[in-house]
Amino acid sequence: MIAHLKGTIHRLNPEEVTIDVNGVGYRVYVPINVWDELKEGSEALVFIYTHIREDRLDLFGFLEDSERVLFERFIGMNGIGPKLALELSAVPKSLLMQAVGSQEPKLLTTVKGIGKKTAEKLLLDLKSLAESQPEIFGTSVSSATKNSTFDNDAVEALKTLGYDTGTIMNVLKDLSEDLTTTEERITAALRSL
Repeated sequence: MIAHLKGTIHRLNPEEVTIDVNGVGYRVYVPINVWDELKEGSEALVFIYTHIREDRLDLFGFLEDSERVLFERFIGMNGIGPKLALELSAVPKSLLMQAVGSQEPKLLTTVKGIGKKTAEKLLLDLKSLAESQPEIFGTSVSSATKNSTFDNDAVEALKTLGYDTGTIMNVLKDLSEDLTTTEERITAALRSL
């Protein structure tokens, strides 16, 4: 198994990079937020999850080991494959914790490919993970629920405009708390995108 790769980054399509390690290029799939952070030609250390199937071997990369652990937990769930787990990995941890704290599956159904039943199962799994390994999330469920605002209408509107869920949630979490209406949040998010 490959635990991590350290080398020169070459960005390919969104969610896909090549890491050149001493002349050998490894194609690695990464969440969109990681892809945004990795700069073309820079050197980076990427934690790897190796996914082996009968007909292929895929590498999935993350900037922190806790993100890799969370990805492993996602793909361990029934009905969630690597592509969907990668989408979920792009969702900010604070928003995942808010969903767990409020026990609201609708927050997770904004992710492409997550239906209500899968969201409900995911909430249970995330809750047990947060209780057993809170360091993965970096915050407690109660503080994440208190400090985070989630605007489902803004997410839906931005998705309609063609933005992916991970990018939308990363932009919304960074918006000022002074923005009180959905329209203000959408306008500010569009300026940030």
